Amino acid sequence: MNFLKSGLQTVLGSQEPGTLPTGAETVERLVERVSSSTLLEDRRDACRALRALSKKYRVEVGVQGFPALLQVMEMDRADAEIIGYCLDTLCHVTSREPFEEEADNPNITVNIGEQFTEIFIKSSENVTLVLNCLEEYDFRVRWSAIKLLTGLLANKPKEIQEIVLVSPMGVSKLMDLLIDSREVIRNDALLLLIQLTKGNANIQKIVAFENAFDRLFDVIKEEGSSDGGIVVEDCLLLMLNLLKNNPSNQQFFKEGSYIQRLAPMFVIPPEQEEIGMTPQKISNMLRMLQIVRALVSPSNSQQVVSSCQKAMRSSGLLEGLCNIIMGSGVSPDILTETINTVAEVIRGDVNNQEYFNSVMAPSNPPRPALIVLLMSMVNEKQPLPLRCAVLYCFQSYLYKNESGQNALVQTLLPSTSQVSSLTSGQLLCGGLFSTDPLSNWFSAVSLAHALLENPTQKEQLLRVLLATSVGSTPVSLLQQCTQLLQQANCKFQSKVALLMLLAVWLSHCQVAVKTFLSSPGSVAYLIAQIAANEHDDNEYLIQGMCAFLMGICIQFNDNSVQGSKREDLCQLLIKRIGLETYSAKLGEVSKHENYSRSAKQPQIRIRSSTDLLLDYEFCKLFKALESVITITVNGFGNGADNINELTLSQEASGLVGQYKDIIREQDSRLQNLQEQLKTVEFENMQLKTQLDQTQSSNAQLSDQNILLKAQLQAASDLQKSQQQSPFHLLPTQGENVNHQVEALESKLAALTVQQQDQHSKTSFVEAENRRLLNEMEQLRQRVNEAEKASIEGKNDLEKLQKDQEDLMELLTDQENKMRSYRQTLKNLGHKVEDDSEEDEPDVNSNENVHILQ
Repeated sequence: MNFLKSGLQTVLGSQEPGTLPTGAETVERLVERVSSSTLLEDRRDACRALRALSKKYRVEVGVQGFPALLQVMEMDRADAEIIGYCLDTLCHVTSREPFEEEADNPNITVNIGEQFTEIFIKSSENVTLVLNCLEEYDFRVRWSAIKLLTGLLANKPKEIQEIVLVSPMGVSKLMDLLIDSREVIRNDALLLLIQLTKGNANIQKIVAFENAFDRLFDVIKEEGSSDGGIVVEDCLLLMLNLLKNNPSNQQFFKEGSYIQRLAPMFVIPPEQEEIGMTPQKISNMLRMLQIVRALVSPSNSQQVVSSCQKAMRSSGLLEGLCNIIMGSGVSPDILTETINTVAEVIRGDVNNQEYFNSVMAPSNPPRPALIVLLMSMVNEKQPLPLRCAVLYCFQSYLYKNESGQNALVQTLLPSTSQVSSLTSGQLLCGGLFSTDPLSNWFSAVSLAHALLENPTQKEQLLRVLLATSVGSTPVSLLQQCTQLLQQANCKFQSKVALLMLLAVWLSHCQVAVKTFLSSPGSVAYLIAQIAANEHDDNEYLIQGMCAFLMGICIQFNDNSVQGSKREDLCQLLIKRIGLETYSAKLGEVSKHENYSRSAKQPQIRIRSSTDLLLDYEFCKLFKALESVITITVNGFGNGADNINELTLSQEASGLVGQYKDIIREQDSRLQNLQEQLKTVEFENMQLKTQLDQTQSSNAQLSDQNILLKAQLQAASDLQKSQQQSPFHLLPTQGENVNHQVEALESKLAALTVQQQDQHSKTSFVEAENRRLLNEMEQLRQRVNEAEKASIEGKNDLEKLQKDQEDLMELLTDQENKMRSYRQTLKNLGHKVEDDSEEDEPDVNSNENVHILQ
């Protein structure tokens, strides 16, 4: 403090004896000295003093000093020391963290740093001024500028992002920091870029096009790859920011062969498997897995996902992931996340699914990896996250994999050959009928996924017979599920699982509906559950799911079971429950809080085991059939005189609904294409601006190059002439000339390197511009095609609706005429059968009934 006081006295001048200026007065005099002093040394001393006071008196420094500090940064840019003082002072003033020195300052509020940040960025030129400081190589200036930008970003992220986005070469200046040889600069620049790229797709794209992936992989390699320290994790985190929810960067990453550079990082040496991974290695691995999932997430466009999945198989990345799953010494967190990652790498890709099915576990005897994973899933002693990950992986294996679905069902069917090894079907049946409700749930959902969009296997599964005890008569799998559902000791989670399995199994499968309706007590159980009056969220869900299953039995009924035909079941609902109550109970499924959470994404994300209720695919099925079932049941309940009229109406309504779905899909596709086109056009505009700036920089560099060469030539000529002159210079003069020549040569070399780098940037931008122009033209073509298809679809819909109206009008006229004829015949004394008798349809004839599917 004595040093500070003496320094202040030197700067401010002497004070009268016995008086000390207040903090505000001291700051005021220092700011005056900064603004008015003509000597650079005086201004530098005043800035140094302001930096020292800016922690304790940051309000005073911020209020009074901003204009003076900014003026110094503009006027004294050549002096690195004074610029460093100014940047440090601004860092302190805008800091969001409190300082110990200001603890007794009454002017300090909680968000004082944010308030000063807001004042500072009101003029975007201030931020541009800081960005320009990054061009200065001096450590004090560059490091302080990075710290200031990081602090500003922490306080006002969106505003700073927008300013950087429009600042000329703003992102380029930041990217150049990644090749700084000083690790402190490079590492802090990484943290700055992580903050800058959060949630801003345009900045993410520019950073990616500035060779970010190459530079990040180079840093990762320098730091020891996946075995490296926190710097590697920061590089991976920045990479993740650039890829997540950014289709353009995802495609760029795939086309740039960066998946091939990522793949070797998943190879774990044998010695590391034995001793295990360090905590930092685990963190790095988790980030790497997140990057892979960002490329193949189900929410990405199918085109990007498919191309990345193919590259991951060909590069050996999928093989590396499978080796980790089957390896030893892998931490639970890594194992769980790797299984989730494999799930998305194989999801919907037949070749990847076949490869995964061929992976063998290193056990004795060897077993398929799929079997080993399923054993973990149905084992109640395994951690819940791991069991959920295995289910997601198994679902992804079965997703759009008809051969995989068939193979699973085949393991349950009667076979003449002796099967000695454990099969997937046996494991799932064992889990389905175990005493653990979670095993019931996992197994039921797995079996349901083996039946999705596969009517053949729904019928094949009806052939599965189970021997419940020694010597007892075998029962079918469907009958056993129905009996378990009706047992009093059936747990809530098990009920939900069985109802989901039955709903998937019976939907769009009349044979399965017939078998279910023939099972004793099945209809009575559903009616009793729907009619129940328990007021509990769980009971509401069970009632709603029973109402859904009953609706499926009506919708996909072939009228072959006596007493359980379509009309019989509808009449039973009307008499025992009522249409209004039935519709309300059916709606309870989508009202349940678990429904909206489960319907968002295929992967299961839960907090506890009690959250395992509804499955993603079941939610999709419910959404598709709820309205159709409601129309059917209400149609029967409205007492329609003629089943044909109802059937035709349903048929037409179904067609209209299909056309509406198609048009909605076309409109959605058109909107997506238009958004993509806008994005590409914006990128093209950005690249054009960048290209203009790059070409301008090239021209400036060329001019500087010519000027430097001329100066160097002049200096060389001067040196030669002095050497040839009979008059000898003083040593200091000769040294000055040599130093000038060396400085010019060094500057020329640096300028040449910069010019070469600028040329490579120009080539890259031009190539990217050409790619975007081609992509933009393709998108425009697709938009035109989508618009044409949408118009045609709407025309077809209007025509279909007109035909439906004409049909209904014709049917109404026909019915009126029939009633008129009957009344005329009655008036003439002829005997006429009652309307209800004559209009009763022959329910045994398939010609009079149309099943809306």
